[in-house]
Amino acid sequence: MIVDKKIFITGGAGFIGTKLIERLIDKNKIVVFDNLTRDSLKNSSFANHENLKLVLGNVLDVNALETSIAGFDIVVHAAAIAGIDTVLKKPVETMRINMIGTANVLDVAYRTCKVERFLDFSTSEVFGSHAFKSEETDNTVSGSAGEARWVYGVSKLAGEHLTHAYYKEFGLPTVTVRPFNIYGPGQVGEGALQIFIRKALQDEDIYIFGDGAQIRAWCYVDDMIDGIILGLEHPDAVGESFNIGNSRAIRTILGLAEAVCRILNSKSKIVFKPPLSADIELRIPSTSKAKRLIGFDAKVDLQDGIIRTAEWYKQNMSKLRPLPDIFNAK
Repeated sequence: MIVDKKIFITGGAGFIGTKLIERLIDKNKIVVFDNLTRDSLKNSSFANHENLKLVLGNVLDVNALETSIAGFDIVVHAAAIAGIDTVLKKPVETMRINMIGTANVLDVAYRTCKVERFLDFSTSEVFGSHAFKSEETDNTVSGSAGEARWVYGVSKLAGEHLTHAYYKEFGLPTVTVRPFNIYGPGQVGEGALQIFIRKALQDEDIYIFGDGAQIRAWCYVDDMIDGIILGLEHPDAVGESFNIGNSRAIRTILGLAEAVCRILNSKSKIVFKPPLSADIELRIPSTSKAKRLIGFDAKVDLQDGIIRTAEWYKQNMSKLRPLPDIFNAK
């Protein structure tokens, strides 16, 4: 159990960071280091908690990191550029934030404090366009050079390699998690499920980019947080990478849109659009290593997760930023 710790979270105002804070805030001191590009924290019930401090900053700013990070027990590095629309528009910024930013956080953490655990967020996209029950030891794929879609995966994979190198060379107690299609209450940005749910609740057209045959395994955010906490606590997690996902909650993108409409009794129409970029055709994890080493096992099924997520959006729709233009009717 994580108690009485000083925890530093880059990107902590994001969706997963906010959910992690919710789980830990009552019994730990937490500093969030974030530029608030995506801000799930402001809508939370604990935004003004006495144990929480927000530092506005960018992971490319080494001086700001050095001022903020010294003396912490746990460092969680979740800051990144993500989302297809953002990555396609800003590939240079994506590479800089995800690679140089990760290098900065690792270096400052190593030099300025004796952390008990350093947890880095990688991505399931390191497995490329076809990943069926992929294990952590499977080959990673960088994708074709020049295709903007792979900028994100390449940059996160570089950060994962560097994180493991700090463990191997310097003994920094690192852990890496690879999230597989996380969704749930409070998600902001471009996650497919939250977009489908927001559209369905308002009976608006739901866009499918491509033929909708892409297959995903969907993991509810509470299960993701369970995996993160196990990574932070368990002695066997150090020096390892873990797939965190739910291999039982599998749908095609079209099947997911249809399920959302059915579960929410929505009148939304499903409209097909040309693909935005190269896409992931198949992405299903094996989580056997995470179960064997740290006891992780996803619990929330897809229908229950959709219902829980929709209830949150019903109550908070007016507080949310509009979706990017590509998801809206012209």
